[in-house]
Amino acid sequence: MPTTRAPLADDPTVVPTQYWHVLDDGRIQCDVCPRACKLREGQRGLCFVRVREQDQVVLRSYGRSSGFCIDPIEKKPLNHFLPGTTVLSFGTAGCNLACRFCQNWDISKSKEIDTLADAAMPDTLARAAKDLGCHSMAFTYNDPTIFIEYAMDVADAGRELGIKAVAVTAGYICDEPRVEFYSHMDAANVDLKAFTQDFYKHVCGGDLQPVLDTLVYLRHETDVWFEITTLLIPGHNDSDAELHAECEWIAEHLGDDVPVHFTAFHPDFKMMDIERTPAATLTRARDIARSKGLKYVYTGNVHDSDGGSTYCPGCGRRVVERDWYVLGEYHLDGEGRCESCGAQIPGVFAGPPGTWGRQRIPVRLSSRSEGPLGPGADSRS
Repeated sequence: MPTTRAPLADDPTVVPTQYWHVLDDGRIQCDVCPRACKLREGQRGLCFVRVREQDQVVLRSYGRSSGFCIDPIEKKPLNHFLPGTTVLSFGTAGCNLACRFCQNWDISKSKEIDTLADAAMPDTLARAAKDLGCHSMAFTYNDPTIFIEYAMDVADAGRELGIKAVAVTAGYICDEPRVEFYSHMDAANVDLKAFTQDFYKHVCGGDLQPVLDTLVYLRHETDVWFEITTLLIPGHNDSDAELHAECEWIAEHLGDDVPVHFTAFHPDFKMMDIERTPAATLTRARDIARSKGLKYVYTGNVHDSDGGSTYCPGCGRRVVERDWYVLGEYHLDGEGRCESCGAQIPGVFAGPPGTWGRQRIPVRLSSRSEGPLGPGADSRS
């Protein structure tokens, strides 16, 4: 069944949206995220892709992408979701935060529609993922919150073909659209950028509390599998006190079995003067998290087999060995139980792991709307 929305006028990339209301002064407020952009006719929100046209808020990037790529699922990062399999990744342009350290700034900060160089309507994209052997599709590179209509339709098209949907997001979304959006998702990685309001306000141009609200909602009111990532920036969000506070909050509000990734920063965008994150900082963060009782804590963006691997909390055996995105030893049964003691590792497992490794293959979909699409398929062994 086609999932493409009815466009505005004759342009299929411009579609009406739902979450907005008219203010007393005649402006329209966008209600998708806590920024609450207030727009006059022709004005764009901070995200760039949501625009007031014909006295409503429309999405101007439906079916358009900054590019498609086959990635390992571990790159999202998701370590407990279909290990070793491939995910068809894509994003659009724009973002609803303004992070000074953004590592996809050429996409997320773009104010040029030409950034959207490829195109695929939801059904085409889902068929492509299926033909390419991908087990899931990820909305990533920029935040799917700003293009939720497209993301939800792609997720629905994929679900009809057995393809799962993954949101890679900052979790900066309002209550009502949050409920609808995550009803279409199978998994998420939520970027908890820091654990202070000061950092969110001055470095990201946002607020911490809505992100915490998203995490609590995912844990207690959905079946969406999710993991958390914090990019550690030297001197900004890596103090012992902040790491203790973050990990204590996670343990208290989300539980001890939510996977947490501490990843390494590299100089980028408007924070070129900051040094790369030392490996020792990631190890320290992991040690603090484990001291708070968190069972699945990972280091990322570095070669660290110990910090990247999964250990059974029952018997201590290394059940999934990882070096960056490459799997090594694997000692879980098809349902994610430890082969040694039978303890259940939380996550989404479906038989033996895939064997994709760290390959990353760009895919051009706009020229492949019909017929077989692509370079080989992911395999399971």
